[in-house]
Amino acid sequence: MKVYISADMEGISGIVSWEQVTDSHPEYARSVILMVREVNAAIDGALLGGTDEILVNDSHASMRNLPIEELNPRASLLSGNTKPLSMVQGVESGFDLAFFLGYHGAVGSNQAICDHSYSSSSVFSVSLNGQAMSETGINAALCGFYGVPVALVSGDEATVAQARVLLTDVETVAAKRAVGRFAAICRHPLLVREEIRQKARRAVEEAVRFRPYCLTPPIKLEIVFSQSSKADFAELLPGSQRLDGRRLFFQGENMPETFRALQAFLLLTRATN
Repeated sequence: MKVYISADMEGISGIVSWEQVTDSHPEYARSVILMVREVNAAIDGALLGGTDEILVNDSHASMRNLPIEELNPRASLLSGNTKPLSMVQGVESGFDLAFFLGYHGAVGSNQAICDHSYSSSSVFSVSLNGQAMSETGINAALCGFYGVPVALVSGDEATVAQARVLLTDVETVAAKRAVGRFAAICRHPLLVREEIRQKARRAVEEAVRFRPYCLTPPIKLEIVFSQSSKADFAELLPGSQRLDGRRLFFQGENMPETFRALQAFLLLTRATN
């Protein structure tokens, strides 16, 4: 049994602001501790459930957040950026289950901490095959292409609610309830970690019940940017089609191809404010 863990930071208990997840801010060091302890709880649970191999992909910002010396030594760590599959890099090598930890709501979510979809400054909305997508959905579709079901999602209440609607059968852990974009009622980290541990164990023990989330090809990406100037740069990508001032379209033969286009769009938009 092989388990893959994608670990973000905004959905971790106790984290409610951009400052806490930005490495230049004094609070960031504390957030790293909170993050690695939730990841270790998932590792512990997976091991108790009988998994043989665990890969953790650091999936927040620079993707160099998790201190390997603090990670459970029975897990391997994928650290650094840029990665072709970004938040789910490594899943293509073959896993039985995926866990998404510390995830956040889709851009525009109501009462979701630090809601965004791959870019907090560039993306107004993103959809695949006509369905609005969060990072949970985009990454689950990538995992699904490689035959890997998402079995556990943790984050705030909005995030796990979106995951349940999209994935239907998935274990979830709500670490906090947002009362605004930058305020939440947070559960105590010890309680959150224990629930993650228990549900990770159950996910591994009941692995046969989970099914990959797969989109029917071709995969149609529609992305609305926050500003028309960003679309000016994004449409330089060959194969893209500009639909209006801020909206672009791309169609790929499969999920990885479409995801590469999304990544290229985001990189191009960094050229302008």
